Amino acid sequence: MGVLTGKGALVTGGSRGIGAAIVRRLAADGAAVTFTYASNAAAAEAVVGEVKAGGGQAVAVQADQADLSTLDEVFALAAEPADGLDILVCNAASAMVTPIADVTEAAYDELMAANVKGPFFALQKAGSVLRDGGRVINLSTLNTAVPGPGISLYAASKASLEQFAAVAARELGPRGITVNCVSPGATETDMFRDSNPPEAAGAVVGLTALGRVGQPADIADVVAFLAGPDSRWITGQNLRVTGGLLI
Repeated sequence: MGVLTGKGALVTGGSRGIGAAIVRRLAADGAAVTFTYASNAAAAEAVVGEVKAGGGQAVAVQADQADLSTLDEVFALAAEPADGLDILVCNAASAMVTPIADVTEAAYDELMAANVKGPFFALQKAGSVLRDGGRVINLSTLNTAVPGPGISLYAASKASLEQFAAVAARELGPRGITVNCVSPGATETDMFRDSNPPEAAGAVVGLTALGRVGQPADIADVVAFLAGPDSRWITGQNLRVTGGLLI
């Protein structure tokens, strides 16, 4: 039996990259995992197949994080496999690299709906449905501490998740629910490749103490720790998982 056997988990954005690694790891630890995906049904079903092949439980649900009309249904579905919900991982996010001067109102609204509004109301919902002793983990980014040109909205949206976690840790603490953030550094994902020039990975390696780009499993392992029993005395924190890119 794994440390999360009997636990129900919901992971937003679990069809690829860090989200898929989190789904695999939580399922390997015994959790019954429900995860959302925006559009790539084939990728989502591939993750489900991998989990089931390894003896785990996973269910994929198509849902747009920015569309709050699906929120209640997603949480209801996530609670079914384990007769309740214990873990929420807010991972789904959009990225945009645009100078402040070029950001349109429409682009602002779209990114903030996906990266801030959706996770906030997911956190609100979790507060009412998670069982006592539950876990909430928000995925932030190193860029809230190391901002760069063109990522004003992305960095600001992730900084919001850090503040949501800090306040929610106080509000949900009396029920034994912990709320934390994990902030990855440069990690080998589609988002990293799409948001950076080709030479970025090599430059990051030279600046990172452990001498490589992170892998999704590196992040998933830390999320799994925060989702498990050994993290019971950690709440309101932001763990920067960067391999020493920021020290």
